[in-house]
Amino acid sequence: MAGACGSMSSTPTGSAASSSTGPNGSNTSLLLVGVIVRPHGLRGELVVEVRTDSPEERFAPGAELVVLPAGSSAPGSSGPGSSAPGSSGPPRVLTVETSRPHSGRLLVRFAQASDREAAEALRGIRLLVDAAALPPPADPEEFHVHQLEGLRAELADGSVVGTVREIAHGPGGELLVLARPPRPDALVPFVTAIVPVVDLDGGRVVLDPPEGLLDD
Repeated sequence: MAGACGSMSSTPTGSAASSSTGPNGSNTSLLLVGVIVRPHGLRGELVVEVRTDSPEERFAPGAELVVLPAGSSAPGSSGPGSSAPGSSGPPRVLTVETSRPHSGRLLVRFAQASDREAAEALRGIRLLVDAAALPPPADPEEFHVHQLEGLRAELADGSVVGTVREIAHGPGGELLVLARPPRPDALVPFVTAIVPVVDLDGGRVVLDPPEGLLDD
């Protein structure tokens, strides 16, 4: 699994935001990809703070984004494009019509907001995508962040040393942050020499840490 420099990488698509139950009763993992800041102009465009490394994909024309109102922990159960019964709130899914860069953010127009009044109602909305709908990275040594979070961390002998809580981006590369309660978190460089196995089907990573790496 080694690359040219013996390293592996994660592909940030957004941070985990919530989970909900889909129409077939299955759990759906949702990833945060943007936050609507405010309307821009009079024709329904919105300033969006991007929370993904793939804005050209997540905000491409025709892309559908799940709506999570500010302060909510999970999206509502209404169908796509509809509001909750008896509610005048925002639609549950927004469809991108256009998007363009603007001062480090994006200006996005959604099909459901054709004027400033409709756009104003979307202020503060968080925009999510279904993690299950994301294609796997083309490089076998790259992984989406959400694929790594929650994996069990084991040594070669099968002993469990923690759980991957998140991915940190340090000056020397990416780090697996291992939760090890009640001990402090451990930072493990995400390189093949130290993380020789990433077993997504088995829900684990196997570590070969140098001496002292996992000491408190």
